[in-house]
Amino acid sequence: MMKKIAIIITLITLAISASIPASARRLNDKLENRPYADMRRWHLGFSVGANTMDTRFAHNGYITDDGEEWRAEQVNYAPGFSVSGLIALRLNNYFSLRFSPGMMFGSRDIRFLDLTTGAEDKQNIKSTYVTLPVDLKFAALRVRNARPYIVGGIMPAFDVSKKRNDLLKLTSSDFYLSIGFGCDFYLPYFKLIPELKFCFGLTDILTHDRPEMADDPTRLKYTNSIAKATSKMICLTFYFE
Repeated sequence: MMKKIAIIITLITLAISASIPASARRLNDKLENRPYADMRRWHLGFSVGANTMDTRFAHNGYITDDGEEWRAEQVNYAPGFSVSGLIALRLNNYFSLRFSPGMMFGSRDIRFLDLTTGAEDKQNIKSTYVTLPVDLKFAALRVRNARPYIVGGIMPAFDVSKKRNDLLKLTSSDFYLSIGFGCDFYLPYFKLIPELKFCFGLTDILTHDRPEMADDPTRLKYTNSIAKATSKMICLTFYFE
């Protein structure tokens, strides 16, 4: 599903680029905007974007006293929203170091299925992350008013949303490795930078210790059936620099 979403987003981006009038593209070929923009050591900006959160569950085969064997899966991929600042340090003609602290808002729809009876249960998990991405950016040579690049880095994330007494409870922090690509478009007064990034969580985001459920231990069957849960994200971001 994540691959399908990435392909759809990429096709939309290509369609937008193809829709630019030919006259505008010819003008862009002749006129180089902001020719010395990349020579500055520090670059500041901001971004807005969309994201999709995914969760992968590893199960341990736990069976309840009643013979139930539960499985969890994410069934829907709802779009989320993100906003961040941008601080970039130019290292040389090709590399730059980028720090873009911000916030991400998203949700996950989780379905629980009992393999023995076919019974189902559902939960919607909403998250509000404070993110602190640090990326190394490698840019190709500029061709008139465009400069493609690839980027990779790390992203600590901290969930500041209020935790509820739900069937599953996620931890308050996660750590991602990220890789992506984008293109700097040099406009007369600023740079527009669309970017597609894939983020892969490295830690178990499921809270296994649930003392608040001591009064209702039957609800622990969902948590007890999961050995590990990891997160993935696809982020489409538009930077303004």
